[in-house]
Amino acid sequence: MAKQKKPLFLSVAALLALLFLPLCVDMYIQTVVNKLLINIIIVLGLNFITGLTGQMNLGTAGIWALGAYTYGIFTTDLGWNGWIAMIILILLGIAVGRSLGYPSLRLGGFYLSLTTIGFSEIVRLLITNITWLTGGVIGLNYIPKLDLPFYKFKGHGDYYYLLLFFTVVAVLIAHKIVNSKWGRAFKSIRDNAEASEACGIKVSTLKIQAFTLASLYACLAGGLYAGMVVYINPTTFTIPQAQNYIAMLMIGGIGSVPGNILGATLVTVLPELLRSLGDYYWLVFCSLCLTMAVLVPDGLYPLIKKALAPVSGLWGRRSKA
Repeated sequence: MAKQKKPLFLSVAALLALLFLPLCVDMYIQTVVNKLLINIIIVLGLNFITGLTGQMNLGTAGIWALGAYTYGIFTTDLGWNGWIAMIILILLGIAVGRSLGYPSLRLGGFYLSLTTIGFSEIVRLLITNITWLTGGVIGLNYIPKLDLPFYKFKGHGDYYYLLLFFTVVAVLIAHKIVNSKWGRAFKSIRDNAEASEACGIKVSTLKIQAFTLASLYACLAGGLYAGMVVYINPTTFTIPQAQNYIAMLMIGGIGSVPGNILGATLVTVLPELLRSLGDYYWLVFCSLCLTMAVLVPDGLYPLIKKALAPVSGLWGRRSKA
């Protein structure tokens, strides 16, 4: 009972703090927090394929771009409602995930990384050169926000609550999957695919499902991002951005939902805190990431969890008393 009360208490406290956050911060911090929520959704999806099944995916930026541009095109050029466009993004995520999942059945490691990088670059080149549809290097402007039927969002402050809702749902779904039989099957593929196959686990099916989940999360995050910034261009969706998501995954803790949130928070917020260093901030940031990768290869969350174990034990003893 004590073990159940503690996570519930912490979750409720964190949610209450997040609900009142827009009242305590300025517009700049609010924009960074909104970006953080989108990054959390993307990293949670990436965790299914890279964190749980061990398949390297560097095509996240391309999938994210497809989600953002599909939402932008359907809501501007075609004039569709934003929520209908989000349904289209779900179908798009399933299609892209299955398309990327099949090559993973025959490729792995370095070769799969090159395949996903190639996919991301193809997407970037297409949205750059199909000017009649995507606007090319000029990009898409005046993208409608994902308004509710009874409320129209006016800025980053109120749009934050929509992003928070999607993020909480994404976290709950990811937590459920990671700690389910499905999640354990994903982890068994990462640890030993041959042994998993021998035990009756359909490795090929699960790999495709993992890619599909990652694509769903990235496409939906792309739609939310386009609705937030109302202007998108190809320079946002680059390979370095995909590498940032891998860094979030590794720094926080691979395979762990709390680790995904922690890694996304650090990699999103830390560069903003270091901007006062001017031209040297990127060097310092990369050095810190490299140091953490060498000293804490399993990520920060397992280390923090181990350090807080005595406190958790004390909480349990007090609850029983």
